[in-house]
Amino acid sequence: MLQEVFGGHLLGIDIGFDSLNVDQRKKIAEIAAGFTGLLSLCNIFGRLGWASVSDRLGRKLTFALFFALGFCLYALAPTTAHNGVVFLFVPLFCMILTMYGGGFSTIPAYLADIFGTHMVGAIHGRLLTAWSTAGVMGPMLVNYFHDHQLKAGVPREAVYNQTMYILAGLLVLGFVCNLLVRPVAARFFMTDEEVATSKKVSPARIVQEESEIHADFEDFVEEAREPTAHGDAIASTPPSNGGGGSLALVIAAWTAVGAPLTWGVWITLLKTATMFH
Repeated sequence: MLQEVFGGHLLGIDIGFDSLNVDQRKKIAEIAAGFTGLLSLCNIFGRLGWASVSDRLGRKLTFALFFALGFCLYALAPTTAHNGVVFLFVPLFCMILTMYGGGFSTIPAYLADIFGTHMVGAIHGRLLTAWSTAGVMGPMLVNYFHDHQLKAGVPREAVYNQTMYILAGLLVLGFVCNLLVRPVAARFFMTDEEVATSKKVSPARIVQEESEIHADFEDFVEEAREPTAHGDAIASTPPSNGGGGSLALVIAAWTAVGAPLTWGVWITLLKTATMFH
């Protein structure tokens, strides 16, 4: 999209994609690769950021934001493309990709909120099947309209306009579907005996596990509310994992993850900067 929509403008040349020579197309392909890397970073940080937001707002409201904000961004895409505004087009799709990552990381918690945690793994597997179906059908839809627009004589820089509006419309349907989600009816609740049978353990063990989880959670909340000398709530401390981990080990683990990620972020940002020269 970036190459076809902006063409030579990515190189500071006022010509379309079809008029570029081989060397120029190689250069804008390198720029587009940087854009792809930037989208990947947005996917990563969207998973962390939106999942945290959902803890505050709730899953249903967070997904409503995904669909509503996504509608606006997709609907704006053709305008930014038509006006050749790269510095708006790029962050627009970066925001879209944060929501893609955010949806992927938030949906397991959404499922657990609705159905409980006992069967969330199996339910999530079914949802991923639907997600994968969309992952196949989506590109087919985009490519179909892309080729159809080109055959109809639409300029290459405008071939994605219709597709963006269609995707915006699909997000409206998603918004409505999300609003229609309701808590599971009580008649579908599993008894402790049914859960025990499915897990091949005794009902007493299920009750014990639930009691332990509930007690741990209550203790955690009580500690968070305990007043300090200044009248504030103390910072809650996560339960110990019993492994005797040290601060040095934690720092080493985060360094092992953070160092290559930081390097990747830096390289990606350097490549992305070429879009704005």
